[in-house]
Amino acid sequence: MLIIFGGLPGSGKTTIARALAKRLGAVHLRIDTIEQTIRASGMLRSEVGPAGYMVGYALAEDNLTLGNTVVADSVNGLTITRDAWLSVAVRAGVRAVEIEIVCSDKVEHRRRVETRASDIPGLIDPSWEKVITRDYDDWGQRPIVIDSAKQGVEEAVAELLSKLGPGRRR
Repeated sequence: MLIIFGGLPGSGKTTIARALAKRLGAVHLRIDTIEQTIRASGMLRSEVGPAGYMVGYALAEDNLTLGNTVVADSVNGLTITRDAWLSVAVRAGVRAVEIEIVCSDKVEHRRRVETRASDIPGLIDPSWEKVITRDYDDWGQRPIVIDSAKQGVEEAVAELLSKLGPGRRR
């Protein structure tokens, strides 16, 4: 199964994605880690652009074809990236589940963005202004939506496990 997370920076998606991946014994692919590693290589002459996502798609497909469950963790703000993740699942012949993490409490969301410290060496987290002005397409009716302002990590994981179906717990 490919579990596709998305949500604005500071929404809580990585915290929940990691907890779910750990609970499932799944591969956790974080696009922030991939992108910062590409930057740190010193080989870039411009922005990372789509390179991080493209590496993520390839790693996800490799792991899915090995029979691993993959949790893809990224902002995933554009329809084109969401469709690309779904194409990975189709090529690998596995089920895909889309999950959008939101934080409905804007004061809390801003606090998270402004006070968090990056856990990826060298990564500079976006400002609140960049978070609220970034391109972010509507998901429509496709995803499971988790509001991190209304439930904690363990509650969110429990809800996701129930929606993913039987046989997904470890």
